[in-house]
Amino acid sequence: MSAEAVCEFLEWDSKFFGRRIGRVNGSRLSEELVSQIEGWCGRHRIECLYFLADATDGLTVRSAQANMFRFVDVRVTMDLRVEAIGDDKSAQAKVRDAGEDDIPKLRELARDSHRDTRFYYDGNFSDSECDKLYEEWIEKSCRGWADRVLVAEERGELCGYLTCHLRNAGSGQIGLVGVSEKARGKGIGIELLSSAIQWFAKKEAENVSVVTQGRNVRAQRFYQRCGFATRSVEYWFHRWFLETRNTG
Repeated sequence: MSAEAVCEFLEWDSKFFGRRIGRVNGSRLSEELVSQIEGWCGRHRIECLYFLADATDGLTVRSAQANMFRFVDVRVTMDLRVEAIGDDKSAQAKVRDAGEDDIPKLRELARDSHRDTRFYYDGNFSDSECDKLYEEWIEKSCRGWADRVLVAEERGELCGYLTCHLRNAGSGQIGLVGVSEKARGKGIGIELLSSAIQWFAKKEAENVSVVTQGRNVRAQRFYQRCGFATRSVEYWFHRWFLETRNTG
């Protein structure tokens, strides 16, 4: 397969970060394909290339490491067969749909809720850029990018959110999830997740998936307690061509 078929230019990421960013669409590498990918990156003046690798393929992992792809994350995908999750009676949160007036507070929460992700771990994106990424992500979700955004309130204060996406027939996906630090351990995550699963059930989704980071053990344990099981593990790599930016 040629590089033209497996690489794509990411217009939104490039505009947001002010760098030319691309992605390898395939999940496996060979030395021949690496050469083709490098040629594509040169032609398109790519500065950062994302690659999500098949963790079960040793050749791919070795090829990535040998060709200056930097490991930045373990992507863990978990699945749940849709059934209602019982409410946590210890929770005192009110769960409702997000509204326009919630966006400023949601942006504030998102700024501090995703520090385990690959963008923070990379080192070439500043923390302020990453903060803004998730601020804009939750705002876009509220304005139609997600199919539903749930928020939780405790004593009238917004303290958590969860975004829902309907995918293929019979399939749903949980996107962003965040709970404020002072509200953690109170069952608010369970309340949000239960409401989301009930909504997916009404939409006739049979399965729901969620993605988290290998380093985010807290999130993995939470989803496991709620009945999710790991479906796949993949490796995120970033390759930087910093000289492209320096030379224009």
